[in-house]
Amino acid sequence: MRMDRSYFFDNGIRFECTQCGYCCTGEPGHVWVNDEEINRLAKHLGISRRSFLLRHTRRVRKRRSLKEHSDGRCIFYEDERCTVYSARPTQCRTYPFWLENLRSEEAWKETKKECPGIGKGRRHSKDEIIRKIHGPIRGG
Repeated sequence: MRMDRSYFFDNGIRFECTQCGYCCTGEPGHVWVNDEEINRLAKHLGISRRSFLLRHTRRVRKRRSLKEHSDGRCIFYEDERCTVYSARPTQCRTYPFWLENLRSEEAWKETKKECPGIGKGRRHSKDEIIRKIHGPIRGG
């Protein structure tokens, strides 16, 4: 996505996480974690990086993903809440502002059916949404 073109969210989108757990449960998938996130989560849990990797992640090709319970729930989703919310990975922090959800207004409406936080809370600007998708914009 580029800043210099028009999107259905040019005027922003309201969203506030309700911590409903939809994005933490359901079909199996991957929550990718990088070195910085692994270190942050290990520190948050008060365990070594090595212990964190062994207990809470799995290798998928050359990357690391958080483990899941057999029903598809994230390993950190317990008692209907995220037990590492303040230290959660970027992938979790940026939901629902993922490229596949913002490709079209129709895709966004489908996501809204499952995410009760869409349409609530503060308005996220176009610039903010694109930064969530791509990370910080570097260079000119």
